[in-house]
Amino acid sequence: MRILPWCTAVLLAFSGQDLRAETATAPLFDGFEDSDFTEAGGLYYRNNEEQTAGTVDFQQSEVRSGEGALRLSVRSNCEATDTSCSERAEIWEKTPLRVPYERGVWYGFSVKFDDPIPVDDNRYVIAQWKREIGPEAVGDFSPYLAFRVNEGRLFITVETNYYPAAKPPEGDVSVQCSEGQTPAWLRPETNQMRLLVATDSEWTPRVDGRFNACTDKTAITPRGNALPLPSSGWIDFAVFSKPGPNGGGQLEIFANGDWIVTVRGYIGHNDHGLGENQYFKFGPYRSGSHADWALFYDDFIRSERCEDVLKDAEACAAVGR
Repeated sequence: MRILPWCTAVLLAFSGQDLRAETATAPLFDGFEDSDFTEAGGLYYRNNEEQTAGTVDFQQSEVRSGEGALRLSVRSNCEATDTSCSERAEIWEKTPLRVPYERGVWYGFSVKFDDPIPVDDNRYVIAQWKREIGPEAVGDFSPYLAFRVNEGRLFITVETNYYPAAKPPEGDVSVQCSEGQTPAWLRPETNQMRLLVATDSEWTPRVDGRFNACTDKTAITPRGNALPLPSSGWIDFAVFSKPGPNGGGQLEIFANGDWIVTVRGYIGHNDHGLGENQYFKFGPYRSGSHADWALFYDDFIRSERCEDVLKDAEACAAVGR
């Protein structure tokens, strides 16, 4: 074995770190024009037990732009009595291309709900951002940002570590949070709390009454626009993701060019054993159900530059990114 001089070894180590950082923040794009994922997109379909319920179809009959788009679907694959079972058809970022956890980056993608749109009370997720989970981490960590559907309503949640907050009497779902506070579902048993940060125009507290507390650890600034309805056709999302489990997080969410919400404060988890990077995955994910469920996706992009994703210099200037 040849041993390098210490200075050479250190230089090579730093060069490797720089190369990984440069690779992780390089722009990614895939318009799903071919019969497989492109190298330029940095995406793949992960084969595991949960994903055996899923199907990936590179198709041309329903597209947002160009000549191709993805159709991702799940079929019934869970026993009715197995409440821990889930069904997924999710597309992942390749591991070497993941972005450091507290580094800000923009994501864009277009999505369209295929018919029928699920209207039952169940867990439905169409896109999510997570922190890597290492072998020493204990627990099941929810996505720090998730785009969800329940009873046919579209909404967005943020997850962070649990902090105590006052709750109304049991069964009261009419909580009104003050300015600087965010509706929260407190989950101390998992050291987490889930925050409701944006909804479509048909959302009511009856859809999910668990957001019955208010936290000041994370603040939302509504920008005067509701999320589009799932039935509205193609939805173009642009998202700035910068987790901050110690209070320095920031999220910016746009839909169809409209600024939906700014989220600042405690975003994400800082538990022992969690990894160094954030990652994005999209596609149908649900608890077991009896019916097929499908979504179309197109025009995935990731970049550190706001204008690459949002394509609106004025809006990027307003965001300050």
